Amino acid sequence: MPPKAASIEARLEASRKFAIEVARMSHNTRCQNVIVLDMAGISPVTDFYVIATGSSARQMRTVCDDLDELAEKTGFQSFHRSGYEGETWIAVDYVDVVLHIFSQDARLYYDLENLWGDAKRVEWE
Repeated sequence: MPPKAASIEARLEASRKFAIEVARMSHNTRCQNVIVLDMAGISPVTDFYVIATGSSARQMRTVCDDLDELAEKTGFQSFHRSGYEGETWIAVDYVDVVLHIFSQDARLYYDLENLWGDAKRVEWE
């Protein structure tokens, strides 16, 4: 494998592992229905989406704060955060991994799983 291809594969594998850790931590912080979508080759923006349902706005913010600490330790960094002060949807962009935490109603409304129905689900449990 050429060096450039090897570095791309290594970056993709590191992103996959980080996405799985994001899913596990979200689940362990009481998020429900946590899924990881492999967006590589589908989205020009990111390689993985982690989608979760939070139980309250406060709990959703706590998950984001905890994940920022995890990201720092693993070499990922939050590039942008949106909706943190809101009640229904927080998106955190770690560049190669994007986390979406929704309230139950917002998750049903935006339905990202079906919007990105071509993406493969990554087993993380």
